Amino acid sequence: MENGESSKRPHERLDVWRNSMDLVEMIYTMSSSFPDVERFGLSAQMRRAAISIPSNIAEGAARRSTLEYIRFLSIARGSLSEISTQLHIARRLGYARDTAAADGLIDTTFAKVTALMNALKKRGD
Repeated sequence: MENGESSKRPHERLDVWRNSMDLVEMIYTMSSSFPDVERFGLSAQMRRAAISIPSNIAEGAARRSTLEYIRFLSIARGSLSEISTQLHIARRLGYARDTAAADGLIDTTFAKVTALMNALKKRGD
């Protein structure tokens, strides 16, 4: 009989993937309070960028080569930077006030993506 951890897909075992899923939830919750005029603007852009992070981590983990995996992690890291910038914009526009938790999770996730990339580079193909 398998335990719950061994039946998960490889990306589901990664803390960085779970952190990024938490960030998606946080961004969806936060952006739901944005003005209706932002439904197809900043809110939609933030949600797309947030979804991109765990999606790229998962896709990279499913790839056969280390170089492909690193490329997808790099895309995820870019999306984290995009979200960080969008949070700054949301604060400046007065749409988001307390973003400390999101900022912290972005920083943590960015560091974990970078650490994973570095570990993969050391491991090679």
